[in-house]
Amino acid sequence: MFSPKAIIHLENLKYNYHLLKDQLNDVPIMAVVKANAYGHGVIEISRTLRDEGVKFFGVFTFSEALELRSAGIDEEILVFCRPSKEMIEIAYDKNITLNLSDPDDLKLFRGNRFSPKFHLKLDTGMTRLGISLDESYKIIKIIKNETLKCHGIYSHYATADEGDITYAEHQLDQFKTILDFIKEIDLSINYIHFSNSGSIINIPHSSYNLVRVGMLLYGAYPSDEVSKDIPIKPVMEFKGPVVSLRNIKAGTKVSYGGVWEAPKDTIIGVIQTGFADGFPREWYINGYISLKGKKYPIAGRVCMDQFMVDFGDAEVNIGDEVLIFGQNNKDKILVDDIAKDIKSTSYVILSNIGGRTERKYIIK
Repeated sequence: MFSPKAIIHLENLKYNYHLLKDQLNDVPIMAVVKANAYGHGVIEISRTLRDEGVKFFGVFTFSEALELRSAGIDEEILVFCRPSKEMIEIAYDKNITLNLSDPDDLKLFRGNRFSPKFHLKLDTGMTRLGISLDESYKIIKIIKNETLKCHGIYSHYATADEGDITYAEHQLDQFKTILDFIKEIDLSINYIHFSNSGSIINIPHSSYNLVRVGMLLYGAYPSDEVSKDIPIKPVMEFKGPVVSLRNIKAGTKVSYGGVWEAPKDTIIGVIQTGFADGFPREWYINGYISLKGKKYPIAGRVCMDQFMVDFGDAEVNIGDEVLIFGQNNKDKILVDDIAKDIKSTSYVILSNIGGRTERKYIIK
């Protein structure tokens, strides 16, 4: 059966985890596995990381947390979204940690014997979810006076993966101000976390006692502006099958809009992978794939389910699988390079790898 494939190299995931653990001087890592582990498959990724020693996982939705619990992941799980009343008793029963990021949500954690653990999220400059600094003093006093189950405090960088980290340093200073207040009133907090993939590289002094890591675990960099000195390995190898081959004459138009014309007589191959599977539609302009150690240009616009390739006079067969991104013994195309070329991010590309894509997990 023809279908796109995502080959997940679990040895590379393990390598990246231990490499980052060493980079962080053994500060514990919270593996961020939201959005189906950035398209890699949340259950297999989480089980592999758990077996390597990860004790904390981060997800965005409550359903993602329940999925992990159902799969036998018993480690700590933090849910990043705002909580609702319906989550409270289930979170308590399943030992899932929730997120306090809005003053209105405080009532969910007060006066309830089934109240679950939570982490307090501060808005230090992202202007998304998070308690404002002005409001945080009052909230922290309530947490202290009512002995609520606040097991952590954290914030989120807006610019840690950019070349200019001035604003990120400002955010860190804001965070430190609140930490000083927590120390002043003697409030015990188990976990303090601010650092993420970008700040591991650019602001290593903000690690505290827990670090949230997503993109670097999966073998891609958070942006084109950060240093590539940490030698991570790509975890996903994304491939598509050749399902049709035809000889066309010079001048023949290919795909929607007829924007691509064959510059000479050539072989056009149809690859059964499209933007519905996660192939970036914008990649057709300068894009290419790799087959048997050689790169070939994409011919015309990417379709929902397929795209075309100009194979020239190459020896290609129906059923051959072309490398879209990733790395194998003969071929290498980095998702970071595609992201740079189409002015996107590796986050977008990886997390868009769809449900029609067959995922195959390889240990060696």
